[in-house]
Amino acid sequence: MTVDSAESTELHDRILGGWLGRIAGNMLGKPIESGDHWTRDRIDRYLRLADALPLTDYIPALDPPPDPADFVLHHDWPDCTRGNIHGSARDDDIDYAILGLDLLETHGSGFTTEQVGELWLLRLPYAQTFTAERAAYRNLANGLKPPVTATVRNPYQDWIGALIRADIHGWTSPDDPQRAASLARRDAVLSHTGNGVYGAMWAAAVIAAAFSATSARAALEAGLAEIPQSSRLARTVRRTIALYEAEVPWEEALAEVDKETSGLHWVHTIPNAAIITAGLLYGEGDFTATIALTVRGGLDTDSSGATAGSVAGVLCGAAEIPPQWTAPLEDRVRSAVFGFDGARISDLAERTVRLATG
Repeated sequence: MTVDSAESTELHDRILGGWLGRIAGNMLGKPIESGDHWTRDRIDRYLRLADALPLTDYIPALDPPPDPADFVLHHDWPDCTRGNIHGSARDDDIDYAILGLDLLETHGSGFTTEQVGELWLLRLPYAQTFTAERAAYRNLANGLKPPVTATVRNPYQDWIGALIRADIHGWTSPDDPQRAASLARRDAVLSHTGNGVYGAMWAAAVIAAAFSATSARAALEAGLAEIPQSSRLARTVRRTIALYEAEVPWEEALAEVDKETSGLHWVHTIPNAAIITAGLLYGEGDFTATIALTVRGGLDTDSSGATAGSVAGVLCGAAEIPPQWTAPLEDRVRSAVFGFDGARISDLAERTVRLATG
């Protein structure tokens, strides 16, 4: 991919926007990451008590909390609440973006699923994996090979883990959703099947499309084009778009989707994809509104906030992200990936640009 100076500057701004947006959205959602406890109602009750509605900055920590049992924050809250953030806190939603960067730098876009697994064993501590990734890691350590690693003793095959690994494939495939989805699929099948894989393909394609899309809606449509139209994921995303187009208010739209996804775990790909879709649409192109609505939507708040932030960051570019989201990050990221703890976000973005233009 050859780009001139102006295009290179814009590409860098959008990729940096993706990194910053992902990290900011993740940090916004971390204090309330527990979808079986932090319902939309409880989130908004807490924010009202904290005088933080509308949500235009990181979530504040009330000291003392008004009701510790009702409003218990995630154990990482001292590092990810308003006024307490000094660089990003460690989180798997960011670790996998970093690990994906290392994968593409090491093996290029021709990487194999087996090489993804080898890199996990080399760079990622087992104790920092969860759900489907932990099951796949265990299977790798026991000598199993992909795609069997995704199916043996793994009840999490359609949860959100593969979707949170997809951003790097979108960032390095600007304006090429098909390529992004293909790379994401090759990564995802190490640990996921079915809608778990489709979620990764969809997210990567949406991010890739965001580099030139005229709106979040256009990027979402491009993402839908890369997954089976009959899949439950595609049907749920289309349903969420239809509710938005019918001018159903945000909260009512999510209540409707809740009914249709009832019974799915709060870390499942499908209901979280609906929340991401709603945040992007009802955010109406505003970065702050997008991540705020996504996180207020509940469920896996840090993961959905990260993906919505990544898309919104690419759409608007780093220069347009309000400083209350980026300044506290101090251009630093904590990571469990060996060799990357304390990395500069700007350096990660530069390395991503090189992959996108190489």
